[in-house]
Amino acid sequence: MKTTAGLAAAFAMSATLAAEPRLIVSTAGHFWQTAPAPRWSGAATAPAGTIVLDLDRTQTAQTIAGFGGCFNEHGWEVLGLLSPAQRDTVLRDLFDPAGACRFVFGRLPMGANDYALDWYSFDETRDDYALAHFNIERDRQHLIPYLKAALRFNPALQLWASPWCPPSWMKTNGHYAGSPAPVNDLKPEQAGREMQTQFRMEPAVLTAYANYFARFLAAYRAEGISVQAVHVQNEPNSAQNFPSCVWTPADLATFIGSYLGPTLRAASPATEIWLGTIERPQIERIDAIVGKAEVRPFITGVGFQWAGRGAIADVERKYPDLRLMQTETECGNGANDWAAAEHTFGLMQHYFNHGAGAYMYWNLVLDETGTSRWGWRQNAMVTVNRGTHVVTYNPEFILLQHFSHFIQPGAHRLALGDSVLPALAFANPDGGAVVIFANLGDAAATVQVNRAGRSLTATAPAHSFSTLCF
Repeated sequence: MKTTAGLAAAFAMSATLAAEPRLIVSTAGHFWQTAPAPRWSGAATAPAGTIVLDLDRTQTAQTIAGFGGCFNEHGWEVLGLLSPAQRDTVLRDLFDPAGACRFVFGRLPMGANDYALDWYSFDETRDDYALAHFNIERDRQHLIPYLKAALRFNPALQLWASPWCPPSWMKTNGHYAGSPAPVNDLKPEQAGREMQTQFRMEPAVLTAYANYFARFLAAYRAEGISVQAVHVQNEPNSAQNFPSCVWTPADLATFIGSYLGPTLRAASPATEIWLGTIERPQIERIDAIVGKAEVRPFITGVGFQWAGRGAIADVERKYPDLRLMQTETECGNGANDWAAAEHTFGLMQHYFNHGAGAYMYWNLVLDETGTSRWGWRQNAMVTVNRGTHVVTYNPEFILLQHFSHFIQPGAHRLALGDSVLPALAFANPDGGAVVIFANLGDAAATVQVNRAGRSLTATAPAHSFSTLCF
């Protein structure tokens, strides 16, 4: 793995797309290598054993809005171990439009998530229906400085927010968690269950929660931070041992259609409402929400993560007017190895091939253990060693960079012919094309990209990611 210093020169060399073909290749031992540039030739029949990718720029699919990741309290706490110059280098490589990853999206939690330092909400005063005690003081300590630091490098960063859990008094069990575990004090009789709403479905509580969203958006605007969209509930089917809240589709539809939608339309009309983040494959659960006449006018799109990937194809087919996005890449186990990056490539291929217009990583930065307050380990794009303060850019950073460094916002996905090689192609607004392919095998492969009667031929080393630009 390379550290920030080792990658800086490589990033600088790839600051702009060239008119001539360029090929960037990464393997587990060698990140971000500029390979010999392939040359155009006539699209002759490929030799035996060559993998052929037929690119058709006349068949375009969805628009790509961009890439991003999530701002979590743990990330800012770890970045605080670094010098200001080191911290700026990491944030520049993630967010600067001329940097490495060039992220254009940022996700943030509304209150605590599983990578908060501990549980909190914006109003833990029981039955405070008027939200007289609402405040974002906790966010002023961690998330707001984190966001403002990133916004220095990309002031146009598009932010969206989602709650993992409402204030605990708004839940039927009066607790942030939904599943008893040694890491929380939830009692067995307080446990939640899938398809059993944990929110108090009382008009006064529903009204207060809709106003809670509006107050959050207004409080952030007062800090100079615009949140463009909200996803109504992180993983609404899952009772977790960390902050979570289960909703049935019918009850979530009631909240959106009768409370949240009208409230935000009046208080924050520019804010988009998304049905997300969906983590189950059952299309009928989504139908029960977006299929309701009183809900549909408020919904901009649907966000998917984890097993929700099984629903995106049906949603794309049934609701072509809705925008789709992947909201949280699967988070691994803290190993931060090349195998995790290869798995993520498969996820990216699935989501983009079924209409996703954005792809979101989960933890941008963690320490070397990747351990949350609730005791589990996850991967991160960047890790900081608490003892040495060494910064490491992990394989999934490099994978995301293979996409986000080259694919411009407003690009369109292009059709590719059938291939045994995992691959995706995009047409950029500036007229350039980007083809990304992964060789997951143990032997090198020869790849021929055909386009409009011409071809480019490249070598894909074993277990590699390659980006070909032309």
